[in-house]
Amino acid sequence: MAVLPAGSRTVVLEKHDGGIKNMSGLTHIDENGNAVMVDIAEKEVTLRTARASGLISMSGEAFKQIWDGNTVRSAKGDVLAAARIAGIMATKKTPELIPLCHSLLLTGTAVEFCIMPKEHSIKCECSVKLHGRTGAEMEALTGVSVALLTIYDMCKAVDKDMEISRIRLEEKEGGANGHFIRGGSV
Repeated sequence: MAVLPAGSRTVVLEKHDGGIKNMSGLTHIDENGNAVMVDIAEKEVTLRTARASGLISMSGEAFKQIWDGNTVRSAKGDVLAAARIAGIMATKKTPELIPLCHSLLLTGTAVEFCIMPKEHSIKCECSVKLHGRTGAEMEALTGVSVALLTIYDMCKAVDKDMEISRIRLEEKEGGANGHFIRGGSV
């Protein structure tokens, strides 16, 4: 067994009859500890879906100025409409932001919001669908992140102390790893 430094991370490699194997389980690290794009040429084309969520919380005062009980508003316009478009655009731009992501031909993207007045929060959920050789988890996570950042941008004049949190994969389906649902696989 050999241990090679790869930036600030240690990659554990083990010799096998067929050569050296990356024992870390990280698919984007090769046998030399280098970052690589995963080769998906031999994978089956299947229907793949991913759903991610996240939350933005703010002060009660800011929330009252942004949410009037019926609509979300700010000096810059319709907050959720802008955030929805930004989230959708982000799913399509993910490989430009995350260096080792594959370019995917998405067949559907949805960004939805849940207003949580008692918590002074807005929950965002992004769902992505495609027929392809790799999953769309990164696209769903990127969509949620950018949608929430857009809310922050549009509301920062009212509250710079807003907090974006709990960005996570909720569900993924398709491919060799099967169906994942947060809290347990199906």
